[in-house]
Amino acid sequence: MSQNSMLRFVTVDKEMPEKRPPEARTEDFHEIYGQYLTEKAEEQAGRCSQCGVPYCQTHCPLHNNIPDWLMLTAQGRLEEAYELSQETNTFPEICGRICPQDRLCEGNCVIEQAGHGTVTIGAVEKYITDTAFEKGWVKPIRPAQERPESVGIIGAGPGGLAAADRLRRAGVQVTVYDRYDRAGGLMTYGIPGFKLEKPVVMQRIDQLADGGVEFVLNCNVGEDISFDAIRGKHDAVLIATGVYKSRELEAPNVTAPGVVRAIDYLTASNRKSFGDDVPEFDSGELDAKGRRVVVIGGGDTAMDCVRTAVRQGAVSVKCLYRRDRANMPGSQRETQNAEEEGVEFVWQTAPRGFVTGDDGAVSGVIVQKMRLGAPDATGRRSPEAIEGADYTEESDLVIMALGFEPENLPALWNVPELAVTRWGTIKAKFNTHETDLPGVWAVGDIVRGASLVVWAIRDGREAADSILAYLEQPAQVAAE
Repeated sequence: MSQNSMLRFVTVDKEMPEKRPPEARTEDFHEIYGQYLTEKAEEQAGRCSQCGVPYCQTHCPLHNNIPDWLMLTAQGRLEEAYELSQETNTFPEICGRICPQDRLCEGNCVIEQAGHGTVTIGAVEKYITDTAFEKGWVKPIRPAQERPESVGIIGAGPGGLAAADRLRRAGVQVTVYDRYDRAGGLMTYGIPGFKLEKPVVMQRIDQLADGGVEFVLNCNVGEDISFDAIRGKHDAVLIATGVYKSRELEAPNVTAPGVVRAIDYLTASNRKSFGDDVPEFDSGELDAKGRRVVVIGGGDTAMDCVRTAVRQGAVSVKCLYRRDRANMPGSQRETQNAEEEGVEFVWQTAPRGFVTGDDGAVSGVIVQKMRLGAPDATGRRSPEAIEGADYTEESDLVIMALGFEPENLPALWNVPELAVTRWGTIKAKFNTHETDLPGVWAVGDIVRGASLVVWAIRDGREAADSILAYLEQPAQVAAE
């Protein structure tokens, strides 16, 4: 193909890879979208208008060079497209699957604004890197020269792994500490397989391990090793723990059996996909099979929970959210997928409490109807309860997906001098990601609050560059 193959949006309609029908995809945890054939990927990439100011790139947290790798794909120069994609993104095959493109690159595509339907950027990004793995274009990490300095990274999620990748390529010795028995963080244990199949994550973990990154797993900082010990072992430390503390709800009977946290529910399901022994799942405590499920929340975690419950064989799945559809924080694409799979959304509702049966376990949710009032500080309209409109929704499994908060790291790690904000997130400089502690950086959700994988990747890459500059001039930087 030549460059003349671009700007085809006027003659070629938007076409996503084939999506498996709901009755088929709800029988397993495989991804719901197929893969583009080469001709179709080239055709769809060729719909890009190559506009002078690429809003897709501007609205991507990584500022991926999207128009250029779309053009290379359309021209059949796929290996070059992969090399360009990899320049700015450590894990393009993961972002292509789980980024909310409808809110980022695709949502700001110029031809989408013109009514032609967006370029399917995420699907092409996934196709490029999946093909690169198949063809052997993804090379092992082999630094040109080894360096003596070492960096300790606490947390094996996307931020920590992105930094580990960049530091290892520069020859730095890298050790990653993580509380779980597998690396990957929420990419491994939080996000279900139908959005991100686990071999996709594991192949990147394997690449890092093969490239010399040392993983210390099943390691709780503050218990198995102290934060001070990690600082003493390494020339620099990066905190990338994420946020795992679930937001709690204060309501009658909230601690009743059958009311569970989203993180526990999703982790159990993902562990089963690895073939692990999961007693809480096998006992039925964290298994939705045959149960009436109510999920509370409107973010992407809530979408993961409702769609997981459908696949586990729930009798019914309902999602309660206190605002309306237009004001929900989760991806509209995920909401549509959930509705196709049989999930019922009950908008402008919130739990007031829980009903229990004779055995003490939850048997229903006391639901209060809401209306949207005046905008809050962020500009979103605040939900208000409608008095006297309560009703009971029968349920024997309630999953709380109300978001996540940071753990109290200064107390858990016995480092009171680690400065945090009033929300409990770590204070770090905006561009360099340095904390107030010399030689300590922090990235991702533990700084931002619960956010997107793509932002964590950006933070990790930026912090790695900052750490490299520090290692090259440690005395000068420390003095500053």
